[in-house]
Amino acid sequence: MKKINLKSILKKTFKNKKKVKKKITKKNTNKKKVIKKKVKKIKNSKKKENIIKEKKNKEVSNSKNDNTKISKNFDQKPEIKKIKTQPSEKKEYKVKDYVVYPKHGVGQITELKKINIGGIDVETYILRFEKDKASGMVPINKQSHLRPLATINQVNKCISILKSKPKIKRSMWSRRAQEYEAKISSGKIYELAEVVRDLNKGDDLMIDQSYSERQLFEKAYERILTEFQIILGLSTQDAQKKLDKALKRNLETQSSKPTQKIEATPNDTVEESNI
Repeated sequence: MKKINLKSILKKTFKNKKKVKKKITKKNTNKKKVIKKKVKKIKNSKKKENIIKEKKNKEVSNSKNDNTKISKNFDQKPEIKKIKTQPSEKKEYKVKDYVVYPKHGVGQITELKKINIGGIDVETYILRFEKDKASGMVPINKQSHLRPLATINQVNKCISILKSKPKIKRSMWSRRAQEYEAKISSGKIYELAEVVRDLNKGDDLMIDQSYSERQLFEKAYERILTEFQIILGLSTQDAQKKLDKALKRNLETQSSKPTQKIEATPNDTVEESNI
């Protein structure tokens, strides 16, 4: 029989107990680590949620502030702007005066009228063109575009221009047509007389005249005719006879009565100017 050693038995038991304790402590530490990780995750997720909530709250507060600003702006009363007036100028023409507007010819001022254009009160002349049966409007600060009717001295010079020889350039018709159109739209009576003289074919039916030539001639002829008629105080037929005689047109149909030569009266001392 073997002897039982108590010391060895006790040592073994104590060793086993220590091992069990170590295992238990290891398991506990592992559990604690897992729990800590989970807690960290939960905390991080909560932080993220809080950040997102703060952002949303900021956006909402900003939108509210914007709305309040807009509402305040709407609540503000609109500024009352004073109506501006046109710079004052002396009226060179009166109602019932005849003036020449370059683009449309002779017109009569029917009234002076104030019109609001873009928040500005503008004083204007209202013109009536009997030939075209149209009306126009010219601001008083643009009255430099208008000109008064010619004097009798200027009418005499126009008649001498009409009697002179035509000056036709040897250039292309398109270029000459542009020059004639520019002279007509200038409104200057001497340039109108030059166009009528250069495009006049008289009673020579053998000479061909294009449609555009005839149009330009008639346009200039009618404008100078209406001005002559008003200045000389004649009917349209008498004024036309004077013009045609100077241009040597329709001589067969004209009456045999001698026409009076237009001379300047002593009162007309106005110097001739290129109108």
